[in-house]
Amino acid sequence: MLIATAPKVRVNKALFGSKDHILTFTEQKQRCKMGDHENGIRLEPERQKLLNEHSEKHFTAGEIVRDIIIGVSDGLTVPFALAAGLSGANATSSIVLTAGIAEVAAGAISMGLGGYLAAKSESDHYKRELKREQEEIITVPDTEAAEVAEILAQYGIEAHEYGPVVSALRKNPQAWLDFMMKFELGLEKPDPRRALHSAMTIAIAYILGGIVPLIPYMFIPNAAEAVVISVVVTLFALLVFGYAKGYFTGNRPFRSAFETTLIGAIASAAAFGLAKAFHT
Repeated sequence: MLIATAPKVRVNKALFGSKDHILTFTEQKQRCKMGDHENGIRLEPERQKLLNEHSEKHFTAGEIVRDIIIGVSDGLTVPFALAAGLSGANATSSIVLTAGIAEVAAGAISMGLGGYLAAKSESDHYKRELKREQEEIITVPDTEAAEVAEILAQYGIEAHEYGPVVSALRKNPQAWLDFMMKFELGLEKPDPRRALHSAMTIAIAYILGGIVPLIPYMFIPNAAEAVVISVVVTLFALLVFGYAKGYFTGNRPFRSAFETTLIGAIASAAAFGLAKAFHT
């Protein structure tokens, strides 16, 4: 399984040796453990000290933030447009509120289920590719070693430099498998609880976002008056949410706030205008 777009690189196949016999993956791992003390990779004390003293600040909660963004953005926009549309059709606040709550419940279930299925599909795909790669390491180790060399050569590493790396990976089957999954296939091992967490995060975020445009209808009986307050409250919430989204994702916060608010305003205006046009 070579990378389709990778350029062809000359590989010194003499570095990879030949297989005397095929070991099972478990046997290879056991053999590796027996030589851990002799072959284990240890950093020099000076370099280890530098790593211990150096701390990098990176934002690593990307998947959670993505789920929150999906849930809140849809939660703010869809019920907002629905409430505006019903208000445009001269529905009462109680009808708007009832329909809005029903939509929030259905939307949360639908969005959560979608998030669960997406994460589950990603996990299933990783497991399939992991099994396939594991079988190839066992059955065609020389070919897989050549693929390692080809990957390293793409980074400008010469044959005499990547040779020891290839040899070291062949002695550690689990590290070899992890290397191929990450650098050949570009796949990261997913969290086994990712599907459930994604579903819950998206659903809860959708509910929290969907409640915002419905709050005015809980206290103002006249839908024509409630929709005005709903517009103000929801657009402000979209503005704050858009700014936070831009801040945490590394984009320009003010531009993100403007774009998010504009999308919500267009959706609600379209729903209100269509309801008015068909009602009359």
